[in-house]
Formats: sequence, structure tokens, C-alpha cells
Amino acid sequence: MAITDPWVECFFVGALQMRCSVVTDRSTGDTVIIDGGSEPGRLIDWIDRFGGRGPDWSNGPSNLSEAEQQHIPERTVIALVNTHAHFDHSGHIPDLLEHYRVKWYLHEDDTYLQTLAQSSARRWGFDAPEPAVADEGLVPLTTMSFGALDFEVLHTPGHTLGGCCLNLLVDNGANHLFVGDTLFAGSVGRTDLPETGGDFEVLAASIHTQLWPLEGDTIVYPGHGPLTTIGHERRTNPFVGEGAGAGGTFGRGKYA
Repeated sequence: MAITDPWVECFFVGALQMRCSVVTDRSTGDTVIIDGGSEPGRLIDWIDRFGGRGPDWSNGPSNLSEAEQQHIPERTVIALVNTHAHFDHSGHIPDLLEHYRVKWYLHEDDTYLQTLAQSSARRWGFDAPEPAVADEGLVPLTTMSFGALDFEVLHTPGHTLGGCCLNLLVDNGANHLFVGDTLFAGSVGRTDLPETGGDFEVLAASIHTQLWPLEGDTIVYPGHGPLTTIGHERRTNPFVGEGAGAGGTFGRGKYA
């Protein structure tokens, strides 16, 4: 069942400035963390008590007083969900799981990639704990409900084998699409990263078949960089948009 007026907060975390999105239903306080890959302490402090350094972008209250004035219940994190398993998106999931004691969801085709999260982080010069193991898989072509929040799961391989986009269903408003590194504002995800299953033709096909049919006003939350919309990218994206031709234009993509 679609909700109205979701509260979305975006945190750019870690050295790679990956977007972690915290999505809350204002009527129940049900909250899902999408791609909680870094700075877990920052996320926990803000979600639990509006403490520390808050989000880099938000369409909701900025402190407890505002939340109370808007009659938003105390938030309850009910699930962690990942678009894919590159270490900047999933490396510090274990810290969030230790605090919130909820289930973590990841597409099964990224299970092997997730086992490499710690070693991949170290190759980039970063620390990460022993990799988490997903509790349940994301199920493509279904609507998965996390409390009051319903997400359509779209399997979009090409950046990774198990990459997924999560389409938050909104009543009487634009849906919110969390795409990880599948699509960016004016670009697409890299397909040249090792041990990932990257393939530009597969990525382009995923975008053409799974994302372009969505409503043009769908708000797109990429894993890096600014927000955009499906309609804008469908018209103008130089890699996979209307001007790129049937096969698209090969490129690494702008972001890791």
C-alpha cells in the first residue's frame, strides 16, 4: 500500500561520498536505511536522537521539536536494505546490525561480492569490519513491505550482478526511486570494476527495460551525486538516454 509524503534524508558518507538514504513513514515512524555503508555512528546518532551531524539533504524535520510539531512518532528502524554490495555501500552494515538488530536485505546475486567488502575496502586504503551476511534476498518483480513502506524491487544488473533499484510507492505524488550505482544524473555506473560482473550492454538493457517505463516524475536518488528524475534522464542521459541510440554509448560512468 502506497504512503503519502515520505520523509527522506540523504547522508553523503565515507571518503567516496556515497548516498545513504533514510526513509521514514511520517504516520508510523517506520524507518528503512538504504545503503548504510559508512559512518554508522553518524547515522545512529541522528536517527535515534537528532544528534551530531545530520543529513546533507532532507525533506523533513531538522530536530525533535519540529518532529513533535509535525506529529511524527518516534522513529523505529525496521530493516536495512541494499541496492548492491560494493564496500562503500555495504562495508559498515555490521555496525548498524549490531545496534538495530533488524534484518538486512540484499539480492542473492551479490552474495559473493559482499564477501569481498572488507578486502575491497582495504585495497582502497579503508578499514571495514568482517562482511555482513544478508538475512534475506531482495525479490525482483515483487513489492516488498517493510512496515508501512512498500518498495517495488527492480533487478538492474550491469554495475553488479545483483544490483537492484527500489521504487518507493507514494500515493498522490511522485514515487521515489533508490538506484544505487545503476544510474546517475547524466551518467551511469561503472562496468569495469573487478569481480563485480559489470557489463555495459547488460546495464543499458536494465535501464531501458526496468527504469525508462517508470513515470517521468519519479524522483531518482543515485548512490553518488545529485538527485534527478526518470523523465530527465530518459531524455538527456548521454549514455543510455534517447539521444544515445538503441545500444547506448560505452563508458565507465562518472562515479565509482
